[in-house]
Amino acid sequence: MENINVVIDSKWVKLINSPLYTIVQALTGVSISFAPLFLYFAGEWRLRGSSMWLTFIACYGIIFLVSAFYFGLALSVIKQIRKMHGKQADQAGL
Repeated sequence: MENINVVIDSKWVKLINSPLYTIVQALTGVSISFAPLFLYFAGEWRLRGSSMWLTFIACYGIIFLVSAFYFGLALSVIKQIRKMHGKQADQAGL
């Protein structure tokens, strides 16, 4: 196992150090546990009308936005790791 240092884009550093990240952290637990649970109960309760649409839009929106944030951050890190691995392979003559 080797240790590496990954340099990510400055926009991610600004985003992680901003108050927006605190909101994302708070919504992470909600998107993993309460949003799917609330969707299940909304189906059990057979909500009708505008309350049904507001519930579904809010729950799916939270799930999508939180996962999109973390997938974007992971993509940036993976891209840097692959770039570093490619430079090491070039230096080794592979």
